[in-house]
Amino acid sequence: MLAGEGRQMTIKRLFVTSVALGFFVVTAAYAAAPQPFAKDFIDRTMRVDFFHTGNAASETISLDRVLEEGRWPGSRTHLIDATHLGLYKAEVFAAEGNRLLWSYGFNSYFGEYQTTASAHAGVVRTFEQTIRFPWPRKPVRLVLLKRSRKGIYSSVFTTKIDPNDPAIVREPASGGAIVVAPTHVAGIHRAVDIAVLGEGYTRRQVRLFKKDLGHLKAVLFSREPYKSFKKRINVWGVLVVSQDPGCDEPGRGVWRRTALDASFDSLGSPRYLLTTNDPAVRNAAAHVPYDAIVIMVNHSRYGGGGIYNLYCIFTAHNRWSDFLFLHEFGHSFTGLADEYYDGSTAYEDFYAKGVEPPEPNITALLDPHHLKWASLVSPGTPIPTPWNKAAYDKLNQAYQHKRQQLNREIAGAMRGGAPAAKVNALKAEAAKLAIDHAARVHALFKQSPYFGKVGAFEGAGYVSHGMYRPMLDCIMFSRGNKPYCRVCQHAIRQMLEWRGE
Repeated sequence: MLAGEGRQMTIKRLFVTSVALGFFVVTAAYAAAPQPFAKDFIDRTMRVDFFHTGNAASETISLDRVLEEGRWPGSRTHLIDATHLGLYKAEVFAAEGNRLLWSYGFNSYFGEYQTTASAHAGVVRTFEQTIRFPWPRKPVRLVLLKRSRKGIYSSVFTTKIDPNDPAIVREPASGGAIVVAPTHVAGIHRAVDIAVLGEGYTRRQVRLFKKDLGHLKAVLFSREPYKSFKKRINVWGVLVVSQDPGCDEPGRGVWRRTALDASFDSLGSPRYLLTTNDPAVRNAAAHVPYDAIVIMVNHSRYGGGGIYNLYCIFTAHNRWSDFLFLHEFGHSFTGLADEYYDGSTAYEDFYAKGVEPPEPNITALLDPHHLKWASLVSPGTPIPTPWNKAAYDKLNQAYQHKRQQLNREIAGAMRGGAPAAKVNALKAEAAKLAIDHAARVHALFKQSPYFGKVGAFEGAGYVSHGMYRPMLDCIMFSRGNKPYCRVCQHAIRQMLEWRGE
């Protein structure tokens, strides 16, 4: 999901489902006592690369290759995903007996592409993606499922995998990567391992990468609930050096030769920063044990993205880098929704009406008496919770209009070869605009009697009406040096506990 103040109108959300109250819900089918890890798996990682092809009306998945990687870094206890998050789900069954051994929810680049104007126009594109699971002792059946708008999963791909197949790629990770290990490594099966991949750092900038990595760790462990879980989180650094610094900026006519092929203007949104080179990302990450991937880009422009259980990506050298990292990591690690919306745009089609979204930090409020975060609501707070929404919308609409105008002027100046002084002046104006807007929003929110309280505030998930967020402000709502709201913290804490056992 995109960091910033709203996605382009061409991008429509499909992440909808109905969920039971609470975050982690174990269905009756999964409630039986889990089998011991060693019964079905060995301590290695099976990586399955596949191609995801189609447009808005079609979808085809085909197998690329199966690889063997290092030790399994994930939990040996929680093998069945009970989060109910993700547009897609991977399930691994024993080939004989049809017994479910492992499952995992995730979102994908292709899933987001399906919502764009190009996809709706019939343009077919192919994206690469990876699923990793513990190495099975016997042949298994891998099934990929997709969630419908009504929240029902159905199979979109299945294949049988024999762990003794000689075609499985068993090459060690390629050399040349610079690995920065944690000072103290917690046991990988009982810890969350985060691989921070450097993008757009040249050979002369290795020291800069290590400095940025140190700053990232300091930021992560300064915020709750990560701070409380510090001894159960391993942060690894991996750098595959690039020929050029930075990353691609197609809209501004800038192209760079980098290790992971990160690019702005993803899916037509100027500030959406992603990479489609999944093999390069996975090959880099394979140098360390990892449960989550963070791509740290050596660039000063504001931009980033986060896709649940795929990766978080952000630029490391701008005023908002700390916010970008924490915001996008909220998406990729915990499946948090964007709580912001654009008051000038109708986002009603991002979520199916009458269906509760799966994300733990937004709600359609279908039953106000059974709010999914009811246990965290501040005493005496009405549901839904009144706030100065009209004043915010007016403020935000003016800001969005000016911001988009400046973005167009900067892109035009750069493509047209304007003098550096003119380009820098436009960038400085855009930066000041963002700073001033953040200050005005904070000042406006502080006027509310419900500032700092948990309730249900209308406007969330790109939707101005009919979708609600837990608190007036949060790092998932607006830019700034601020905490995750209490509901987001609760969801992150549950995810850390789930993955770290």
